[in-house]
Amino acid sequence: MNFIQRLGFFSVGLIMGIGILMFFLGGKKASCDYSPNARTLKNIRNKDRVFSENALNFFSSNSLDTAVVTTILKSGNVDFSKSDTKKEPCKIYFISEELESGELEIEIENCRDKAVIKSVQKVN
Repeated sequence: MNFIQRLGFFSVGLIMGIGILMFFLGGKKASCDYSPNARTLKNIRNKDRVFSENALNFFSSNSLDTAVVTTILKSGNVDFSKSDTKKEPCKIYFISEELESGELEIEIENCRDKAVIKSVQKVN
């Protein structure tokens, strides 16, 4: 069996294997959240969110919707140098994201059952 025949058999098997994997894994909502930033954001996204009075005042005074927090929690950057990850019982995280309205930074108190958005501010 020469090289061209072996390459042909390999290609057929590879294509069939990829097709089978796509069939079985196509509808799954699998994610690969391995970085500390991604794991922290996913942990906060999966909890009930409570807005403090300070955060709600910021949103109303800047004509923003609280749905902005969802956008920030999907693709924001956690500033671990400012965050207090050792505080008990609730850890404090500072998350920033560049949006159309400018860069926003939110302070979140991440407790076991809920995430409290304590403050929101524009970053210059």
